[in-house]
Amino acid sequence: MKKIFPILFSFLGILSFSQEVSLETIFSDKISIRAIELYDHKIWYSGTDSKFGFVDINNPQNQKQIKLSEKKLQFRTLAQDKNSFYAINIESPAEFFKINKKDLTSEIIFRDTIKTAFYDALHFVNNDLAFTFSDADKENHLKLAVFKNGKWNSFKNNIILNEGEAAFAASNTNIASTKKYVWIATGGKASRILRMNLKNENIEVFKTPFIQGESSQGMYSVDFSDDKFGIAVGGDYTKQADNVNNIATTNDGGKTWQVQAAGKNAGYTTCVKIKPGSKGKEIISVGDQHISYSSDFGKTWKKISEEKGFFVCEWIDGNNVVLAGKDKISVMKIKF
Repeated sequence: MKKIFPILFSFLGILSFSQEVSLETIFSDKISIRAIELYDHKIWYSGTDSKFGFVDINNPQNQKQIKLSEKKLQFRTLAQDKNSFYAINIESPAEFFKINKKDLTSEIIFRDTIKTAFYDALHFVNNDLAFTFSDADKENHLKLAVFKNGKWNSFKNNIILNEGEAAFAASNTNIASTKKYVWIATGGKASRILRMNLKNENIEVFKTPFIQGESSQGMYSVDFSDDKFGIAVGGDYTKQADNVNNIATTNDGGKTWQVQAAGKNAGYTTCVKIKPGSKGKEIISVGDQHISYSSDFGKTWKKISEEKGFFVCEWIDGNNVVLAGKDKISVMKIKF
């Protein structure tokens, strides 16, 4: 790992905006990070070259990094229960790692050796239940795995994806959940919402008005504040300035979607997160060319920074957001 640079306050690209915004880089390394978790006042990450570690939010010099494998694996997933972290590398063979929170020892608890294995997201509904999904097999079956009773198993279902319909391992946020539902956002030549009722495990499939039809298009990230209100973002990573049909919201749990801010947003976006307690009113989003904010349920957006290279974000609290991506982890303070 490269030596951590001194903490610097970076105001590059921060635009005039009714809220006061500052951006502080607290971790630098040669790494691409697309999955983060918050635990014990620390930001935990997984990334390229089998790297896994943490940086302390309050004392950034307190940090640690390990390698989960001697192989140069790429991790784009990370999730946790009360005792452990879990991470799955992209590409086949996909190895499911379990990392002990106390001593950071790790073990491989499941392997997927099918050639088409490519796990796009990993999400814990609660301490006892998690889901992850992979690109489809040759027959286009939806490929889900479920974590129950401390073990991973395939989740049997009869959902057939469209030809060219897959997902993007962009920020580990194309799965979201409440106590009642799990939502999965697909993309590519078709971009749809899959909704599982956790009570009966029935899966419904809903169309969306998102840009779709090419392998680079569709939803990249989804978040829900409750069983009804949700937001999805994405676009086309080959045409990042395009900003039509790349943001949509739902008020009926994903059945129907309304395009928002078409032609009036910052373009391609990889991660969206609703501010806890705001009931969907306040939202942060990032793409690798911008950081944007909405205070009206995603209807309008303000670019609050042109800082580049972030792929994933998460609210620390009501005024602080962690962002991670190419070679860095930063904390943004937003004073309302």
